[in-house]
Amino acid sequence: MEVKSPIIESHILRKSFSSLEFLLLKRSENEKYPGVWQMVTGSISEGETGYQSALREIKEETGLVPRKFWAVPNVNLFYWPEEDQMCVVPVFAGLVNEDEEVVISGEHSEYKWVKKDEAIRLLAWPGQRKSVEIINDYFTADQNFLKFVEIQV
Repeated sequence: MEVKSPIIESHILRKSFSSLEFLLLKRSENEKYPGVWQMVTGSISEGETGYQSALREIKEETGLVPRKFWAVPNVNLFYWPEEDQMCVVPVFAGLVNEDEEVVISGEHSEYKWVKKDEAIRLLAWPGQRKSVEIINDYFTADQNFLKFVEIQV
């Protein structure tokens, strides 16, 4: 069995004076996992780093370009039976301005901005929910001990 990192997970955030919101995208009916709510996901293309793939996928799936971007201190792990692979998924977070316009691709049928609790309720996989918790703690904790690695965009 092989261990690979073929895909990325990117959480898009916007922050106002009173709250932090996560962008969730609903998968189109003609896609794998139709109707599932998710953050931006996508494949790492040959010759790209994980963070380059994440930034490309964010632009392709939402039309957004984060003004700040971080590697989240978390990875998701799952078994891909078709390839007999353990997949390690790097997690990223991108902050956009509150008034940015989202333009979704054909991979998704709708989007919405939600607070942490609704994101956790809507996301299907435990690792994705854990990422939301970690990101939310980073941005809202008074005495934050987490240090995200910022990636210059």
